[in-house]
Amino acid sequence: MRLALFNKGRLGLVDGDDLIDVTDQVAGADTAGPVGALQRHIETVAEEGAVRFDFTGLPRIPLAEAALQAPLPRPGKIIGAPVNYMDHKAEMEYTTSVADLGVFLKANSSIIGPGEDILLPYSDKRTDQEGELGVVIGRTASHVSADDALDHVFGYTCVLDITVRSGEDRSTRKSFDTFTPLGPWIVTADEIPDPDTLDLRCDVGGTARQRTNTANLIFGVRELIAYASSVMTLYPGDVIATGTPAGVGPLSHGDRVVLDIEKVGRLEVGVDGSRALPYDQRPGHRGR
Repeated sequence: MRLALFNKGRLGLVDGDDLIDVTDQVAGADTAGPVGALQRHIETVAEEGAVRFDFTGLPRIPLAEAALQAPLPRPGKIIGAPVNYMDHKAEMEYTTSVADLGVFLKANSSIIGPGEDILLPYSDKRTDQEGELGVVIGRTASHVSADDALDHVFGYTCVLDITVRSGEDRSTRKSFDTFTPLGPWIVTADEIPDPDTLDLRCDVGGTARQRTNTANLIFGVRELIAYASSVMTLYPGDVIATGTPAGVGPLSHGDRVVLDIEKVGRLEVGVDGSRALPYDQRPGHRGR
């Protein structure tokens, strides 16, 4: 299944060119709540097992007429995997990889959905796109093995891990509001038996920037879940951004960023630099 949030928090199942509105069949769904109806559905599946929707008489909305939102507007955690492709390690001239660095956290307030804009914070600091496969946790995971890791996955989505190239810690440089575009929906794990075989493409302003296959990950999805769960307990709805390949580059006002992942979907967002400020005008700056 492909599950999406749309039209102010409704939950829809993507069926061809339509969305079937299944909101009223999700126990405890609160379309106005901050976590969203899809988070509630993931939690229900974790507690009770697979949920079967009855589509009889349910309204259908053309996808072209629906306002898609981030499928998980406020996940419990967003976990990032730094330097998880060898070609990205080479282009950035890093001496370390995910095997040395471990994982990092991004603020969940950085989430935006399809069609929204990344807001550039600084006019004189480079801000880059990083296209990544996102893994959505479906069952509580603590110290799981790589062999068992995929049993804890609910599904997959597209993630853009937006990054300011400045001197702060990763969790700061990657946590600005709007710095985690997510979507356009979540594809359930049964549709992607092996997440380590997916083609990924990211274009900016109509120009190809990133091309890879997730087979090139240093820590594949299984190993990444095993590692992350050895550090912190993973809960239903947590999102792991699996890392970006070579081809990251600066974003400019007016750009369109398009991330396409095989079998997962196409996420498109804009870029707005109209409110960007000089870096030395940031709060707390002390001139030397």
